Amino acid sequence: MTIRITAPTAPEETSSGRRLAWQACDPDGSPLGHACLHLFTKHGQRHLAELDIEVQLAARRRQAGSLLLDAAVAAARQDGRSSVVTQAETGSPGAAFLTARGFRAALALTYARLPLATADHPALTALARTPHAGYELAAWDGTVPDELADTFVASRRAMDDMPMGAVDYGTVVWDLDRVRAAAAAVAARGDVLHTVAAVDRSDGSIAGFTELVVPAGGTGDAQHYGTAVLPEHRGRGLARWMKAASIVQARERHPRLGGLLTDTADNNPHMRRVNDELGYLPTHTAHEYQLAL
Repeated sequence: MTIRITAPTAPEETSSGRRLAWQACDPDGSPLGHACLHLFTKHGQRHLAELDIEVQLAARRRQAGSLLLDAAVAAARQDGRSSVVTQAETGSPGAAFLTARGFRAALALTYARLPLATADHPALTALARTPHAGYELAAWDGTVPDELADTFVASRRAMDDMPMGAVDYGTVVWDLDRVRAAAAAVAARGDVLHTVAAVDRSDGSIAGFTELVVPAGGTGDAQHYGTAVLPEHRGRGLARWMKAASIVQARERHPRLGGLLTDTADNNPHMRRVNDELGYLPTHTAHEYQLAL
């Protein structure tokens, strides 16, 4: 059977790059799968493309995935990219497909969920309310308040040494425009970006932060985006403190939430330990795969 791959759509501009999309269809036009390619355009990541491919179960092993992959890789190469990254669940057909096509596993990830119905809320509340000498918590929804904007942007360097295995993600450079654009993208979907930060009382600067995205309507599962503490403030329990406060606030403000989702690199034992202590339960593992062009 002949499979038709549509030409890439006109690039969709995002805050961090351009996005191309293809669709695989059978001869009568019925969709079989699609591919999306994110071409990063920010300084430090212009070598990188991120790929997402989905093929309907009934259409697998009929070359739809291979044709979509070929189209996306060709576009990445034509755009001058040197690396394509994507993700697949451990042991899945997708993982086998990527390996067969030359991708290598570069980072192992553990996904976990905190079921709010059975979480130990008294213990979490106690953690959130425990004083930490020299620090206080701040919290906001959406874009960072103006009075904290500069120090919040500066605190993003806490992510610079986040364990990334062998994945060549380059350097993510944050400025205020990028911070505001990220918050605006979440708001445009109708979701709520909730941030809790640890503030150094000595100078009012942000020592660390944790971000949680609550879906529109406050139902289903919320997703943790990032939790990080600046190197000079580590070892004082701030990540656990901030994340506990985020959990407590999410439950109080969105009582219909089912749970909170997070993922952590397997070579980041500190954050995995924090998640374990807060009650997150592993759900599955996945790998980031990388293809050198």
